Amino acid sequence: MENILFINACVRPGSRTLRLAHHVLEKLNGHVEEVDLTEETLLPLDLSRLEKRDRLLREGNRSDSMFRFARQYASADVIVLAAPFWDLSFPAAVKVYYENIMVLGISFCYTPEGVPEGLCRARRLIYVTTSGGPMPPHNCGFEYVKALNDSFLGIPETVCFYADNLDIVGADPERILKGAMTKIDQSDFLK
Repeated sequence: MENILFINACVRPGSRTLRLAHHVLEKLNGHVEEVDLTEETLLPLDLSRLEKRDRLLREGNRSDSMFRFARQYASADVIVLAAPFWDLSFPAAVKVYYENIMVLGISFCYTPEGVPEGLCRARRLIYVTTSGGPMPPHNCGFEYVKALNDSFLGIPETVCFYADNLDIVGADPERILKGAMTKIDQSDFLK
């Protein structure tokens, strides 16, 4: 059974992104552990937190609670990230979350040549989003997450499932969501 990490950045009650993410989760086989970013006290890395992190890493102390999210991310078999499409990207909590999981010696390391090498166990990440308007050619949120996972975290397979145009006048959001769910059902990525 796989260890599935579900990162939930859906702020609104009745979130369509969350609904689509639950559809993805139903297709996976394993134990789901959820991190609800709206309920976590995530802090950006200011000077005092950077100094604390650097001190703990120098001491070899990777068991501090500060590294909880990094350990959790690195040990997952599959990662599902649900984030609504906001301002060409995602809610700010997602960026702060990634700041907190980028920990040398837990989620990545450097080779002797200085090249980042991922230490995460997951082989795939599934990014789920929805948009009221059309999804632009560059989904900066997904592209950012994909780049981090490819370049630093060692998670080679990423895919984005989305539903867009949900709030366009005359649109049928229910039909659009069902169409996105059909694409999810037909995807080889979840098998």
